[in-house]
Amino acid sequence: MSDPGGSEVCHYCGCREISLIEDFIAEHESATDLAGGAVRALKRGDIAAAQGLLRDMATVLRAHWRGEENGLFAVMRQDDEYTGYIEDLEREHRDLDRLLDTADLVDRDDRQRFPDAVDALHRHIAKEEDGLFPASLTTLAGDDWDRARAAWREAHPDVRTP
Repeated sequence: MSDPGGSEVCHYCGCREISLIEDFIAEHESATDLAGGAVRALKRGDIAAAQGLLRDMATVLRAHWRGEENGLFAVMRQDDEYTGYIEDLEREHRDLDRLLDTADLVDRDDRQRFPDAVDALHRHIAKEEDGLFPASLTTLAGDDWDRARAAWREAHPDVRTP
């Protein structure tokens, strides 16, 4: 699948009105805020703060990925048009997860690689928010949304939802 949406689409298509998509976007914002904070901490030489923010970012992203992959990605994958696109997104999840597992910001090389990983995270999020999320509006039916929402809830057992 090529890009299922354009960069302007996500602000006009209405996908942000879907509570599940709104939750995913909130998690994206949380992860990128933590990542930005870690980059700023590294710039000022506060490695301990950066390492703590990296751990918090990992916690947010791992729950987020579980919710996406077991929910929205699983139901979107039912349409062959999206399979390759979703596989690419999942591969990017694994790549970033490996970095989150192994990064030690005390190590100079890891400190230098981290901003590039943050840039990759931003590009990944754009693929979801500008591509997959808008495509979900025309692809998914009510039961699909229910399955996707249930997977998100399972990945976030401590979050109360109405």
